[in-house]
Amino acid sequence: MDPGQGYAAGLEQILKSSQLALKDSVTHFQEMCHMVTLGRSLPHDIVVDIRKSYREIQDQLTKIKGIQQLLEGKYRQYYRRNPQRDREIMEFGVLAKNYYLRFENTLKEAEAKRKLREQEKPLREYVQMGSIPWFRSEENQGILLRTLRSLSDLDYKISNGLWAQERRQAIQNSPRSLSLFVLSGEMEVIDDLAGRIRLREYDITERYGPDEFRGVLAHLKEISIAEVEKVIRRLMQSGEFSKPKGLLFPIQSLKDLRKEVLGSTKRLLHGVSAGDVKTLSI
Repeated sequence: MDPGQGYAAGLEQILKSSQLALKDSVTHFQEMCHMVTLGRSLPHDIVVDIRKSYREIQDQLTKIKGIQQLLEGKYRQYYRRNPQRDREIMEFGVLAKNYYLRFENTLKEAEAKRKLREQEKPLREYVQMGSIPWFRSEENQGILLRTLRSLSDLDYKISNGLWAQERRQAIQNSPRSLSLFVLSGEMEVIDDLAGRIRLREYDITERYGPDEFRGVLAHLKEISIAEVEKVIRRLMQSGEFSKPKGLLFPIQSLKDLRKEVLGSTKRLLHGVSAGDVKTLSI
């Protein structure tokens, strides 16, 4: 026998065994992918195994393609193509790809639903714990609760652009807190405030009413009440308008949002002079 013919026959046998191995791999891969459905909790190991199995299938297809190219090139005089086998190999590749894409899309959808549940969770907790509403907007309420829940995990984003006015670095393991504030005054004063205030990354503000403006300042490093009061007083500078008055509430936990003092802002503001800020302990 011609040595080339013998080598081609050996490659043909490898191609046949590779096809059978590919069929077994794709069948097993399908079974694993069927286990991934929305609403079903999956161990991390299964997700890892599915991705590993898909990579192995791709390696098998690459190996088969290499053998086919060798047979159709160097040993083409000894090789007779098998269209049915070629079609079956191609179909296995398409099938595996489709199942893998479906698997990844299911994981993405499950992750999106998980994040949505996490966003809704603070609002449910807010109702259950009987907290005093600080904002009228449910969206702002949710942002406030999520920020407070994850306060220890937040970090500053450092900007490199020329427009950046400040480069800040959060101090890890230092006390972090939020400051709730309310500013009250004539409608023109609050209009002016609403137009001038610029938010930082985790701050929240809301036009609570015609004569009232509320907000939350996030402190990612230890800061004194005196410094926070200075910030609020700067916000209150209204130029040609009469000065507003304000209240400041330092808080550090979700429990602080249950304190009755947060629901008494109207009464407390009566005792504050125009242009002054009163800090209340929670």
